[in-house]
Amino acid sequence: QVQLEESGGGFVQAGGSLRLSCTASESVFRRNDMGWYRQAPGKQRELVASLIGGGTKNYADSVKGRFTIARTANGYTVFLQMNSLKPDDSGIYYCNYRQFWGQGTQVTVSS
Repeated sequence: QVQLEESGGGFVQAGGSLRLSCTASESVFRRNDMGWYRQAPGKQRELVASLIGGGTKNYADSVKGRFTIARTANGYTVFLQMNSLKPDDSGIYYCNYRQFWGQGTQVTVSS
């Protein structure tokens, strides 16, 4: 059983930045796939960024050039650096590894 814990969400004005963290109870991110998802009210959960095999980085078109995903060398934590935030980026952000999900962290971007 892998436990995931997100942190770093908050309230920010448009154009601002936040850095989210996802910390796992085991070193699972060094070589395995993981993803950051977000869910806005009334919308489906969507994949925002992913780390494939611990190295390849993929981004949704809506966040390319603004978000950066990265992990620590020990494989316990993955970050999501979010810059130039927009109100549409608001939602609950979740960390996912296989069938495991974190509890989510709220991001609110005001216009």
